[in-house]
Amino acid sequence: MSDFAFAQVDVFSSSAYLGNPVAVVLAADGLTDEAMQRVARWTNLSETTFILQPTTPDADYRLRIFTPGGELPFAGHPTLGSAHAWLERGGSPRSGEHVIQECAAGLIELRRNGDALSFAAPPTLRSGPVEESYVTDIASAFGIDRDLILDHQWVDNGPGWAVVRLATAAEVLALEPDLSRMPEAMIGVLGACPEGSEHAFELRTFAPGVGVAEDPVCGSMNASVGQWLTSTETEPTSYRVSQGARVGRAGNIEVSTDANGKVWVGGSTITCIRGTITL
Repeated sequence: MSDFAFAQVDVFSSSAYLGNPVAVVLAADGLTDEAMQRVARWTNLSETTFILQPTTPDADYRLRIFTPGGELPFAGHPTLGSAHAWLERGGSPRSGEHVIQECAAGLIELRRNGDALSFAAPPTLRSGPVEESYVTDIASAFGIDRDLILDHQWVDNGPGWAVVRLATAAEVLALEPDLSRMPEAMIGVLGACPEGSEHAFELRTFAPGVGVAEDPVCGSMNASVGQWLTSTETEPTSYRVSQGARVGRAGNIEVSTDANGKVWVGGSTITCIRGTITL
């Protein structure tokens, strides 16, 4: 057994304990896959991460991301929280500016802005409309009429996400899904907030496929949804998303598009627990 530096970082909220926590094990080289998965089941958070030495000179560190049910090639809030923990413990970007994270999905670029971090959305692995049979299944699991789903899209950047769109944030917040009807699903639901609101959209994400009933605040979903929405002429190129209200959180996600058309997803990060973990 050895001691490893450990942090639990709250992501996507400027107030501690109202965002989405990620457990981060630093300098985790030498841990086996089995040990990593065991820790992720034990923390029982939506994700637990392990920071390792990179395998490429282009990256500052390598990240492995585990849910209670398995490993993910990419996830958003763990990316931000892990970068925060790495920087807080003295990590210094090789470029002197942007942090470059290596993960199974490739190299992810991050940038800092005060106490906030943002990541560049990785390419989607699957896009396009969701099959009608699956949309019907989603409506059934959500307990709503199929006609209430105004639009839908595959937005998979690693975890397997699809998203459906309802008319309003109120409809999104009212959902009481029966996840036993879609035990393998990775699905998000989006609705517009009232005009004049601080946020443009309310988002909820359900991930029973990896053992997470409802993810409080989801960076990867916001990234690929942002790529989808900002690619149309009817949606703004920068907006805010509210997420987590139904599970007692107050997530605030900033989505923006830079001059090159790259989508960035960011928010505040706060360390709530720091110390060591014995593994």
